Amino acid sequence: MTAFRVAFAGTPEFSLPALQALLDSPHELVGVLTQPDRPAGRGRKLTASLVKQLAESRGVAVFQPDTLRSESAQQRLRSWQLDVLVVVAYGLILPPAVLALPSRACLNIHASLLPRWRGAAPIQRAILAGDRETGVMIMQMEAGLDTGPIFATRRVPIDATATAGELQAVLARAGAAALLEVLAQLQDGSAESQSQHTTGVRYAHKIAKSEAPIDWQASAAQIDRQIRAFNPWPVATAVFGDQLLRLHRSRVLPAMPDSLPARPGAVLGLAGDCLRVACGAGQLGLLEVQLAGRRVVAAREFEQAHALAGKVLQ
Repeated sequence: MTAFRVAFAGTPEFSLPALQALLDSPHELVGVLTQPDRPAGRGRKLTASLVKQLAESRGVAVFQPDTLRSESAQQRLRSWQLDVLVVVAYGLILPPAVLALPSRACLNIHASLLPRWRGAAPIQRAILAGDRETGVMIMQMEAGLDTGPIFATRRVPIDATATAGELQAVLARAGAAALLEVLAQLQDGSAESQSQHTTGVRYAHKIAKSEAPIDWQASAAQIDRQIRAFNPWPVATAVFGDQLLRLHRSRVLPAMPDSLPARPGAVLGLAGDCLRVACGAGQLGLLEVQLAGRRVVAAREFEQAHALAGKVLQ
């Protein structure tokens, strides 16, 4: 079978397994699209995306336009004479003129079970909603937001302790494997796509830093999902005294019927490796925390150093 001329468009860590799979495949990777270098770190130094770093290490041409709507950008892509364009969390809108460039397909790896969680943050929104299952889909791109027909689906259970970062890694690997299968099916003519369901549509709006603060009036289960969904970014936060405390890991503690009612946010002391905190319903066990500008530490170590028991987190 003749190998495809493929271009790849992606930017964050989630994109890397798919890019690596293409680099190791028999297909000809003719170019990589990724977002322009952005300031990062305390020094705000311009930093290349992980996708750019991997592509350049393998000698692949990298293109970083600010927009794909310009004629010059589209002419550059046209010169690549693509059979397939693969898009994974790229971050720029692909106009219809770009979607029409590949002769065979414009494929997207999307980390949800469409039509549930169309949009920018499907992994985090699935955890926040308490979904027990998610997945990854290989979709034919079209002008609508994640509305195209589906070539392949891989279902993944959401573990009750999984953070967004951990779930992302599982889904990224599953998506890379499914992508190679779809490309092989396109080569031999066996690829089939199915239209998405018209019911069950939900939108995964972009995560904002303003969502990070914890509301201790919520249930322990809700707060635990928030902590898991916002690890590694933006990281859920609480305040004690005048200090910001980042909450990296937690678990919902079993009901304690003999416990006296406590104000939501009250720190009730240690229970094993957990720092117990009263919530609007139930108790949450904090496992890993971090003061702003400090390292992440186990909650037991933090309690021994700061004696939070009896205090109230805001």
